[in-house]
Amino acid sequence: MSSPTLTTTPLNSLAALLRQIGLHALPSELDDFLARAAKARWSPRQMLEQVGQLEADERARRSLERRLRLSGIKSFKAMADFDWSWPTKIERDVMERALTLDFLHEGRNLVLVGRNGLGKTMIAQNICHAAVLAGNSVLFRSAPALLEELHRQTPEGRRRKLRGYANVGLLCIDEVGYLSFDDKAADLLYEVINRRYERKSVMVTTNRPFKEWNEVFPNATCIVTLLDRLRHHADVTVIEGSSYRVRESEMETAARRRKK
Repeated sequence: MSSPTLTTTPLNSLAALLRQIGLHALPSELDDFLARAAKARWSPRQMLEQVGQLEADERARRSLERRLRLSGIKSFKAMADFDWSWPTKIERDVMERALTLDFLHEGRNLVLVGRNGLGKTMIAQNICHAAVLAGNSVLFRSAPALLEELHRQTPEGRRRKLRGYANVGLLCIDEVGYLSFDDKAADLLYEVINRRYERKSVMVTTNRPFKEWNEVFPNATCIVTLLDRLRHHADVTVIEGSSYRVRESEMETAARRRKK
């Protein structure tokens, strides 16, 4: 039997072939990769190891980008910019422990309570970002956006959305209490919390203490049960003080006056 004839594939065709079989990193740096392989005189095994590592790194990068995009976290300030001395009351140890994701590993909930402008959303975004970097799937949604999304679905679409909210690694519901909702919205939020109850963590930020949630969801019969499930196995921490945004606005105004 005659030996098969080996042919050399042009680099542009080889790159296209590599993309066709599902490789992503190697085709874009094929020239450099082959040059490094020749210079280092890699064995066939070494070359395969390098290809494997290159593609594994690229897939991890693409997975991270995808999870960040789907999370809905958007832009935020890093915790290094957080002024811990500004709030008159803040449990820094609770926040820093949450950033280690211990509550997520334990399936506990985390509720941040405080008036507007004290950094609740910023802290929540940082925790969500840390969870994404750790390999978790995350959804960050404002309460109005989440409830509106569920409300406008068909019954089948709503079931699919609820399954998604139930099974994501970490669900953050931001800004509960900034708007009032009807009893239908309360039922939808209860369904989300109930499906994750004692299974997966929920993080909530709210400007209302729990005793005022009946004002957020007036006439809702499920509010007591909703809060019972949310607070069970939860770390609830309160932040007190004046708004950062008011402080920054006053500082900007004072700076403009000094320039006059």
